[in-house]
Amino acid sequence: MADKVRDLRSALALLEEMPDQLIETDVEVDPMAELAGVYRYVGAGGTVRRPTKEGPAMIFNNVKGHPDAKVVIGVLASRKRVAALLDTEPENLGKMLCKSVENPVPPVDFTGEAPCQQVVHKATDPDFDLYKLVPAPTNTPDDAGPYITLGMCYATHPDTGVHDVTIHRLCIQGKDELSIFFTPGARHIGAMAERAEELGQKLPISISIGVDPAIEIGSCFEPPTTPLGYDELSVAGALRGEPVELCKCVTVNERAIANAEYVIEGEVIPGVRVKEDQNSNSGYAMPEFPGYTGPASDQCWLIKVTAVTHREHPVMQTCIGPSEEHVSMAGIPTEASIYGMVEKAMPGRLQNVYCSSAGGGKYMAVLQFKKLSPSDEGRQRQAALLAFSAFSELKNVFLVDEDVDCFDMNDVLWAMNTRFQGDVDVITIPGVRCHPLDPSNDPAFSPSIRDHGIACKTIFDCTVPYDLKNSFHRARFMELDSEKWLKK
Repeated sequence: MADKVRDLRSALALLEEMPDQLIETDVEVDPMAELAGVYRYVGAGGTVRRPTKEGPAMIFNNVKGHPDAKVVIGVLASRKRVAALLDTEPENLGKMLCKSVENPVPPVDFTGEAPCQQVVHKATDPDFDLYKLVPAPTNTPDDAGPYITLGMCYATHPDTGVHDVTIHRLCIQGKDELSIFFTPGARHIGAMAERAEELGQKLPISISIGVDPAIEIGSCFEPPTTPLGYDELSVAGALRGEPVELCKCVTVNERAIANAEYVIEGEVIPGVRVKEDQNSNSGYAMPEFPGYTGPASDQCWLIKVTAVTHREHPVMQTCIGPSEEHVSMAGIPTEASIYGMVEKAMPGRLQNVYCSSAGGGKYMAVLQFKKLSPSDEGRQRQAALLAFSAFSELKNVFLVDEDVDCFDMNDVLWAMNTRFQGDVDVITIPGVRCHPLDPSNDPAFSPSIRDHGIACKTIFDCTVPYDLKNSFHRARFMELDSEKWLKK
């Protein structure tokens, strides 16, 4: 068996031991649209345009223009793989993350020479060029440019000194420039940049790429589960039972993840905004998790890059925005947030939560709820309201009973068809802020929507009323171990 997973390389070693979970190719691939185009067929899944499927992670050993680097994609594009990498069962992931948030293990400083700094390129070097140093793919021919999709952005609040790690949309704009997109009011590093700008200061930032999957999953928590001042690297520390190790950056006053494959160091420049597609003029950014290519922003912030450091023979990690990988990274922390909030309010009722592929991990949740007494009737709907509070970007909640597999959407839709009546079991909450990347959340779609990004949140109550539970028993088959009849 592989050693315990603590970085990207040990994660890949574990997947290599698992049947059909990792493949690699030596055939040359162009990072400009071709690489993502290949993986669309191999294993992207999620909300990617069909035909696609859930498949293995894939390593490209021969990347055009980058002879010393590899690119891996899809490491987290399977709930089964995520569970294996976190040493648990797929159905336990949300609960495990919830427990980790409540028992954080803060990061510590690395001693010695950090693996991520085996090779150092400073922006003052005459041949410094992000395009050549970082094999960042362009996912589609319409993209604004090459995107770093799995960069762990780490920064410090200029007033309080608290740290945070977040994944942001990063596009290479020049030899030493990146654009970074901050969703207004949604990410802590955006708040740090805004405060630094008010003070007329640059915000030092590190971007670590190719890290322990526990860091990538943990970094996707949002308020109120992890409020400003909560360093999400502590979640990864709790998941692993030991702290994440950080090293001092070479050229800026910040820290980076010591065992990353790549680290980009730089500063967010105050008072400057960048047109995201200034080089392509395509009008588009990149494919986003709802399955559509997002519009390019003219309000991206500018990062002036000061250095790129990396391991020898580095492995670039990337993902496709609408793929199953996003479902894992966004959806599992959402499940944890919902489970934690409902469990505190009504212990023992919520059995599990699933944020399915169809919602990209953000828009839809299935809550498996157990009514223990007549007084629990109606509490399932209260749980749905708590879910909306726990995760503001959630749009639709499906409620099912404990005998329905919340991870099987066919079973969920079966419950909808046999335990649901549209005139009494649909609860709508109009006029609530949701997510700007949902194209239906727009006044052009419905006159009830006052501003882009506002939605009607909806609860679909597919649970049986408590006083009718005895009339809704599923067909009862004999419980036995079928392996006796399946042995060869």
